[in-house]
Amino acid sequence: MRYIAFLAIILIASAALAAPKLKKVNITKEISIKLPKDFAPMTDDDIAREYPATTKPLAVYTSTDGNIDFSLTQKRSTFRARDLGMLREFYKANLVETFTNIDFIRQEIMEINGKQFIVFEFVSSLADERGASHLKPVQKYSIIMYTIAGNQLQIYTLHLPFLLKNQWQETAREIMSSVSIKS
Repeated sequence: MRYIAFLAIILIASAALAAPKLKKVNITKEISIKLPKDFAPMTDDDIAREYPATTKPLAVYTSTDGNIDFSLTQKRSTFRARDLGMLREFYKANLVETFTNIDFIRQEIMEINGKQFIVFEFVSSLADERGASHLKPVQKYSIIMYTIAGNQLQIYTLHLPFLLKNQWQETAREIMSSVSIKS
């Protein structure tokens, strides 16, 4: 009987830790990505609260518990795809300035489904440095990718709590490498 209970626990635990099944999501007519089946689009109110910026993301999808977010932001750009090498250094400097601490896992230009992307994969922490604060730094695992499509800069982001990194890293890489842009 103990043996059966032990097997049941192992099966339940392995099912809980299994990689999520991905499904193709068409963000626009030209852009698609594979996301976990349980991810859902964020409402406009949630986007405004979670992503307060001058440029509203084109799309934001989140896990059912709200811990993992994927977003795509698109803005006009005068740069071209040939400028990605220069832009990589600019965006790296921007990331270093944004976070209290950042440890890069990858920082490269790579081809994904026939398109060149700047790819940053990193672990970051952001501390509240307002003097009187006693909050612990927020640690995240992220993959951010940039590309130029026509006259648009596209920024793909996937953020999740650092505690989920080991469980989600391969799935996160699979998600981000599934971006497809039709020309």
